[in-house]
Amino acid sequence: MPAPQAPVEPWPPFALPTVDLVAGSLAGAAQVIVGQPLDTVKVRSQIAPRGTYTGPMDVLTRTIRTEGPLALYKGMASPLLGIAAQNALLFTAFQSAKRFISPESQRLSTAQIAAAGAIAGGVNSVLSSPVELFKIRMQAQISSPGDAAKARKLSAVAREVYSKYGVKNGVMRGFWVTVMREVPAYAGFYTGFELAKSAFRAKLPSGTTQGGTILPIWALMASGSCGGICNWLACYPLDVLKSRIQLNDAKLPRGFGGPLLLKYVSEEARTLWKEQGMKGFWVGLSPTLLRAIPAAAATFTTFEVVKDALERG
Repeated sequence: MPAPQAPVEPWPPFALPTVDLVAGSLAGAAQVIVGQPLDTVKVRSQIAPRGTYTGPMDVLTRTIRTEGPLALYKGMASPLLGIAAQNALLFTAFQSAKRFISPESQRLSTAQIAAAGAIAGGVNSVLSSPVELFKIRMQAQISSPGDAAKARKLSAVAREVYSKYGVKNGVMRGFWVTVMREVPAYAGFYTGFELAKSAFRAKLPSGTTQGGTILPIWALMASGSCGGICNWLACYPLDVLKSRIQLNDAKLPRGFGGPLLLKYVSEEARTLWKEQGMKGFWVGLSPTLLRAIPAAAATFTTFEVVKDALERG
């Protein structure tokens, strides 16, 4: 006897995604505030010449000792200003991609969730590329506490990049490597989150969820952490290449070539391999995964709670 088919859950009528925009904006702000210190450790690990630091803990302690604890928040202005638009676009693109991939039903397979996440990541690159370029350049400024006033502000960094290199070669530098990173990253991000949520729903006793929809806060946070870890494991070597490319001012070679197709990405990969070997592609991973646990937990929990509250009115 064939197994019974799961009931089809049709989508509600399409409307402007105001709820996703608001919830995504607040989720993004939560992500930046929680994750910025360890993001600074990650970026400095990625861009430092070989032998500069002995490991992520050395980056953390030397940054605090030589520049003060507030140095860990360098570059926060760029993502905090842009994260509202960036995460609003990301979550809205994900919801729209799910409709596109499965127009008849809200029940998506794991492969469909991954595909929707990949589409959302590609769309999100339009904003995440310039936001991260400015953030990385702010985080790369190393000074002593007494020289903090001499550190350039975000407006000065942005003005310099634009005036010297323009939009295509400056503000949007590294756009295609950002797309290459974001597509697998957000396929992993949303797949990990949705699978963890489904597992919790299956295991939790009946009546544990609020109104049969939203999981307890602790389960949402754990699901978000799973999504964050899957995000970085899916794309980390490309993130290292992106950081190095966006910090460097050398003219990028054009055209295709090498295993990574885009010539400038393949050449950066070859340079990194010669300098540091395979280890160089994973430098800074430990603080990144450590950061992903609270940052992704805060992102998804804020999004789900705000979305649920707004939809209930």
